[in-house]
Amino acid sequence: MSKATYPLKLPLSVKEAATRLAKADGVSLNQWIASAVAQKVGVVETAADFLRRRAGEASADDFSAILDKVPNAPADEGDEYPDGHKKIEKGG
Repeated sequence: MSKATYPLKLPLSVKEAATRLAKADGVSLNQWIASAVAQKVGVVETAADFLRRRAGEASADDFSAILDKVPNAPADEGDEYPDGHKKIEKGG
């Protein structure tokens, strides 16, 4: 496996947490960070592939047509916008 070096600046709290977790896993901080980045890349790429497959040949117009079927009604209990959240009105 080829390797590249990248200077990384982390917030101190993140570095401390990563150091603690690496120690708990019995690996170096470098190994732990490399593994965490590889895991995140895998998750994002897997999610993107899944969404592409699900979308298939769908277009933005298809998406809009589906959203147009959603009734303009109050949200179910527990699904409300949080206080202070700016709601985006339909058509704008």
